[in-house]
Parts: sequence; C-alpha cells; structure tokens
Amino acid sequence: MAKDIQATERRKARVRRSLRARAYGKPRLSVFRSSKQIYCQIIDDGEGKTLVSASSLEKANRESLKTGATVEAAKTIGKLLAERAVEAGIKDVVFDRGSYMFHGRVKALAEGAREGGLNF
Repeated sequence: MAKDIQATERRKARVRRSLRARAYGKPRLSVFRSSKQIYCQIIDDGEGKTLVSASSLEKANRESLKTGATVEAAKTIGKLLAERAVEAGIKDVVFDRGSYMFHGRVKALAEGAREGGLNF
C-alpha cells in the first residue's frame, strides 16, 4: 500500500514539474477523480488561489447526472468548467492530469473543456 502511494505521488510530482516548465504564467486546470465523482478546478499558482471550479457533486449536476463516475458526466463537468472560465475571462490553461492517465473520464473532461472554449 505504501509503495502505491509513493508511486502515485512521484507520478503527480513528475507531471506538475513538466507543467511548471511550460506553463508561462497560465493557470492550471487540475483534475481529481474518485471512484464515484469527478472534480476539476482552475488554479492560479502564482497567487495560490482557485479561480473557477466544477464538480459532479454540485446540486444541479447531481439532479441531472445519474452518477459522477461516467464518461458522459466528466464531459458535462468539463463543459461547465469551460463556460465558467470563459465568463471569468480565462481562455488559455495548462491541463494537469495529476497521477491519472489521459484516458477515460480524464480525457472526456479535457474534451468537454475544449468544446466549451478552453485552449490547452
């Protein structure tokens, strides 16, 4: 169990290190997925503040989505985050997949965000 956690943390650190190298001051779109939900937020690392967030746990999303653990839910959350970001004046971000592979729900969230108007 401890080895799994260490490997996850190493992967996450490796991804974030490469993001910092090519971010050039852009905010970071960070993704967290659990077994039942998906969460994403756009973070300004310079100030250490969350600018925009969206998750499958929000009341409107809970009513419209059956569960947050599907590809369709992830795509919906990505579109919602992109709409909120465009309203806040954010167009360009760097995508932080964390320790997750760019596959399945993480990929669907990224596609939804791109459809909503974010560039990365």
